[in-house]
Amino acid sequence: HRGHHYDHATMTISTATSALPTIAIVGRPNVGKSAIFNRLVRGRAALVEEMAGTTRDRIYGTFEWLGRDIRVIDTGGISGPDTDYVELIRRQVELAMAEADLVLFVVDARDGLTAADREIATQLRAYPKPILLVANKADNRERAEAAVEFYELGMGEPHPTSALHLTGI
Repeated sequence: HRGHHYDHATMTISTATSALPTIAIVGRPNVGKSAIFNRLVRGRAALVEEMAGTTRDRIYGTFEWLGRDIRVIDTGGISGPDTDYVELIRRQVELAMAEADLVLFVVDARDGLTAADREIATQLRAYPKPILLVANKADNRERAEAAVEFYELGMGEPHPTSALHLTGI
């Protein structure tokens, strides 16, 4: 992994280069990717990549975790059927994935598992990057417990979070 190491047990990221470790947040639209990004960067200045279309932009920010600065990229959502718009979003995600050491695949615990989530999981398997499955909008115990259905994606343990309530962030 080009000098990078990700330890699933402790969730530590290290890199052999001086560049900041980078996390890309990906998933279908309206699952809370931007809410998670905003909670992580907590009002720190973010850089928006120059490109037409707000939801297609990649937004960069940094946050401190365990005494280290971490770079995070918020991407546009992925959805189908294939249109020019969807292809632009996919391209944004591909570019973010190319920069990332770790990928947060965000799904919606309120909506449950969708066909789009399955398709995105299939796409993500093509990348040799560690992936952390985040079940956002797990705003209560029932939703957090229901997040186990996302095991079906074959992406490992789903981590219930609520960007709204700051749980699991």
